[in-house]
Amino acid sequence: QVQLVESGGDSVQAGGSLNLSCAASGINSGIKLIGWFRQVPGKEREGVAVIGTSYGFTAYADSVKGRFTISRDTTKNTVNLEMNALKPEDTAVYYCAARGDYGAWNVPSAYNYWGQGTQVTVSS
Repeated sequence: QVQLVESGGDSVQAGGSLNLSCAASGINSGIKLIGWFRQVPGKEREGVAVIGTSYGFTAYADSVKGRFTISRDTTKNTVNLEMNALKPEDTAVYYCAARGDYGAWNVPSAYNYWGQGTQVTVSS
């Protein structure tokens, strides 16, 4: 059974940095993509970044390109999201998710497994 546990959320000022971590257990060859999503109240959950489990595929939302970096540490079984130059509009609950296929990466309904989320708050 795949289990995902996020950590690293915090409150920071605009321009600051945070590193989110997703501890992923039960990941096997059937899991193809692990992604980070975020959601604010009243809005749909949106894709932030994704990484492939078998090769070096990554993708990012336009709003975070050049500021966020997704990476995977196979020795620690974590997927990390390094967030720099944070903006108030990055404020959201950030979720880690995993799926068993290679479809469109930023479609939340296509992901089979989800973590509980971690809050990121960026103040101006």
